[in-house]
Amino acid sequence: MLTLAGKGALAGAAALAVLAAGLAPAAAAPSITWRACPDTDPVEGTALKGLECGDLKVPLDHANPGGPTVTLALTRAKHTARRSQGVVLLNRGGPGAHGRDLAGGFQRGMPDDVGAAYDWIGFDPRGVGASRPALTCDTSYQEPGRPRADTVPADAAAEEAWKERAKRFADDCGRRYGRLLPHMGTAAWIEDMEAIRRALDADRLNYFGYSYGTYLGAAYATRYPHRVRRMVLDSVVRPTGVWYPSQLDQNVAFEHRIRAYFDWIARNDARYRLGTSRAAVQRSYDRARAKLAKTPIDKRIGASELDDVFLGDGYGTRTWPAHAKALADYLRRRDPAGLRAAWQKPDAVEQNTFTMYNAVQCRDAVWPRDWSRWHRDATRQWRAGYRFETWGNVWYNAPCAFWSVPGGTPPEVGGVAAPLLIQATEDAATPYAGAVETHGRFPASRLVVQRGGGDHGVTFGGDACVDGAVAAYLRDGTMPESRPGPDTTCTAPPPPTARQAASPLADAASP
Repeated sequence: MLTLAGKGALAGAAALAVLAAGLAPAAAAPSITWRACPDTDPVEGTALKGLECGDLKVPLDHANPGGPTVTLALTRAKHTARRSQGVVLLNRGGPGAHGRDLAGGFQRGMPDDVGAAYDWIGFDPRGVGASRPALTCDTSYQEPGRPRADTVPADAAAEEAWKERAKRFADDCGRRYGRLLPHMGTAAWIEDMEAIRRALDADRLNYFGYSYGTYLGAAYATRYPHRVRRMVLDSVVRPTGVWYPSQLDQNVAFEHRIRAYFDWIARNDARYRLGTSRAAVQRSYDRARAKLAKTPIDKRIGASELDDVFLGDGYGTRTWPAHAKALADYLRRRDPAGLRAAWQKPDAVEQNTFTMYNAVQCRDAVWPRDWSRWHRDATRQWRAGYRFETWGNVWYNAPCAFWSVPGGTPPEVGGVAAPLLIQATEDAATPYAGAVETHGRFPASRLVVQRGGGDHGVTFGGDACVDGAVAAYLRDGTMPESRPGPDTTCTAPPPPTARQAASPLADAASP
């Protein structure tokens, strides 16, 4: 439900438009009133037990502080040590991922002395989750009730149909949220972070961001370097890739990761019987994809949904055994139970995340408006052999070709701040080049590299070398000695064994 506070102070047509958008007049100064959270987040279904919840009103347009506001939803896990090291603001990424549960997870996940030393602050960024208003556009684009059309278009007509779907999604967002969309990019989120800092009465912020959260943090550190104390950026966005070029980078990187996964399945052929080479496993996957395109499981899990399942294996190895077994059971035993369990239909949280992903990225930067550019780039990559993610990524981002608000100039990244950068060399979602570029743009930064690792979101992944570097930095500011290239190199843990029970993907980082 949209917040409609302050109705009596509004008058006239402009005021009615503000109310219709779910906005309230700006407060004189930012403040947060904390209260006990419910055990479970009623919006996102995540655990909030033991945390404090609070709301913060911030200007919709930070250039107009006296104008309408939006409301940010926050959580706090208070420090328990005698001496506090201040607040740590946490961001899961996305853009558009929720974050209120992170406060408790970080406090528990860190070594006791580090977890106890900080106030850990989770928040849902503007437009997201429990923040108000939360934005959700045309839910039919992801079609949770039936299988989507194949993301790989069979012909020009199929491609045109996808284009029309993307345009309908973008048009629906424009109709619903025309007043809000100009203020949903990274530039606004930077100012929201600064408002949170002021409301927490913190002279300087500590910060931990994953994935897109690395770009947000780096941009904040560029805009407000004197307000940064300690900053950890895990799985680092390439600043000069914002955002269309990053999509093309991902298509190459995800192809390498799915090949690594299929190599792993082939090495474990005694378990899965899907082929003794990567090419043979690919043929097995293609056979399953064709079967699902013809006869979807439960009339809703088709070829594109199979790709959704295996896309997760590009983000991390934890699900490799379970997904390989699900594919084998479907092909060899005609048992769809594993794939049925592995696929999750887009729920209300995912629909909101997808809307906000586009709302931020379409606003941040200029995207091609001539569809021939999208078609040409996708066709070129497809013909070069980068096939797993290319067309799926096109349609995930295609609303930006039709967005009602033009893209702007991406916030700058670089300067005197000294963040600690964490990066796996084989990360597909934020390829390694992003960390190298960001390291160069912050000369005082330090880069911790997990050599051979492919997980997106490395911290808390079980690598004692990485986790130790993060804990030491947050404990007392200790950073690796500066060296040419990576400042510290850790060796990635081995992939799971074929018989290892798969644990759910850590929800630290978002696609």
